[in-house]
Amino acid sequence: MQIVTGMNIYNRILDASIVTIGNFDGVHRGHSEIFAHLKLQSIDRALPSVVVTFEPHPLKILAPESAPDLITTFEQKIALIEESGIDYLIVVPFSAEFSQVSAQDFVLDILCSSLGMRHIIIGHDYAFGRGRAGNFQTLLSLSTYNGFTLEDLPPIGEKGVVFSSSLVRSAIFEGDMGAASSILGRYYQISGTVVHGREIGQLLGFPTANICTPNELIPSDGVYAVMVEVDGQIVKGACNVGRNLTFGVTSRTIEVFLLDFIGNIYGHEITVQFVQRLRSVQKFSDVTALKTAIEIDVTKTRIILENMNTDYPKLISRSGPCAY
Repeated sequence: MQIVTGMNIYNRILDASIVTIGNFDGVHRGHSEIFAHLKLQSIDRALPSVVVTFEPHPLKILAPESAPDLITTFEQKIALIEESGIDYLIVVPFSAEFSQVSAQDFVLDILCSSLGMRHIIIGHDYAFGRGRAGNFQTLLSLSTYNGFTLEDLPPIGEKGVVFSSSLVRSAIFEGDMGAASSILGRYYQISGTVVHGREIGQLLGFPTANICTPNELIPSDGVYAVMVEVDGQIVKGACNVGRNLTFGVTSRTIEVFLLDFIGNIYGHEITVQFVQRLRSVQKFSDVTALKTAIEIDVTKTRIILENMNTDYPKLISRSGPCAY
């Protein structure tokens, strides 16, 4: 997949192409359906497939106080789009200045002039351009005189639920990893670097890997059964998200106890897949009670991970600066 960004997006990139456009945060099953349809149209018309997206997310610029925590890092989003077999990814640098570009100018200057767009596929109710004034009708009015056709795909979902990034966020905030994975089509995951912590786990006999991650969206506080990619190995684990109330630790951390693993991984990058939430974070009466709870967590984790969905794909996330 070829990636084009910066001022290069205004150059003549392609003479003809099939295009879709969106933020695609999370690259969930709805997005994957759009990409699959894009690829089919690309093959049928013998034209390259192009995904146009924005970086940063427009709300990070226009309304940072209400901007959502993103499901994927930019690097993860690129990797997931690339896995869909897309030919070109056009990354539009979003800024306050760019937000003033009209929908018509965006279509003519970038989609038509730079990409030679011959066909565009948009998701249901997608809006773009200054004030989100651009929509299907805008494209329709421009299509005849600018040589392109268009499709407005119906809502994509199942069992009466329309797939959306907001639904994924809600599920992750609530710790409902099953609901999140059913929309994503994979287990939710974060990546990060293993850093030194308070080493409380070491004292308890359950040494943990403390993670500094660039991912913004962290599951709700609790204990989770997880799968972990570390140094090319896939390892079972139990992850604690939140504060260590028993020891009076007030800072929120992400700590993973790796089952059946021995090794020094400080400074290493790991990827954590959240399979299922076991329980909420609790304050125990003493260290013995805490150790007993951890032993129960480990037993439950082994059972859950023996029965996890092995059909879900695995994404090895690319590292970036810590956000959490």
